[in-house]
Amino acid sequence: MGKDIAEVMGQRREARKEIRLPVRIFGTDCHGRAFSEKVFTADISCGGAKLTGVQSEMKAGEIIGLASEKSKGRFFVKWVGQPHTPQQGQVGLQNASSGKFMWDSPLPDAGIDDFGRQSAGAERRKHPRLKSANSVELQPQGGTAPIWGKAADLSVGGCFVEMPIPLKQGTMLKLGLWINESKLWVNGKVVNSRPGFGIGIQFIELPQEDAERLGQFLRSMTRVPF
Repeated sequence: MGKDIAEVMGQRREARKEIRLPVRIFGTDCHGRAFSEKVFTADISCGGAKLTGVQSEMKAGEIIGLASEKSKGRFFVKWVGQPHTPQQGQVGLQNASSGKFMWDSPLPDAGIDDFGRQSAGAERRKHPRLKSANSVELQPQGGTAPIWGKAADLSVGGCFVEMPIPLKQGTMLKLGLWINESKLWVNGKVVNSRPGFGIGIQFIELPQEDAERLGQFLRSMTRVPF
């Protein structure tokens, strides 16, 4: 059985049960087209699942609906298997409403699985990220001019900004994020730098008022019909 993304990254957050269950997934694909298809689980946990046989194109950070024989819920897409790899057709999901979706099969007790250890320096996200296209202004510490870009994904804890020549990991900066017609300012730190792709930014010292404002904006992006 091929390794999934969690296995590549290291320690799993929850124990899993390998089981093949028929489920239906539905939502909007990465091209903006509605989809609904029947697939199977490869394994499940209290907070998510790995699916196989997925045909629809989707990206990490999106939210889709999932229905089993007796339950249904909303799930974040955490990773998608790339074409022409052993993971093609596989999708990793995380429950968007923790504790509200129950599988029809008994599961191991919740807790971190003993599989591996987290890669050194790997980012541990506390907040699920959503696909976005928000404009951002970056002011790196010690920099002379602002950098303009787009946040490809976003959460109340951070974002990923696309740029071909990324800032170095560890760079401290001030980030201006456009939300609707206004700009929210937050201090941040580059925690992931990928040449040719961009940078992962962790938000630091986000005031409660701004965090609530950002959270409200993110909730407005998570409309999945049932």
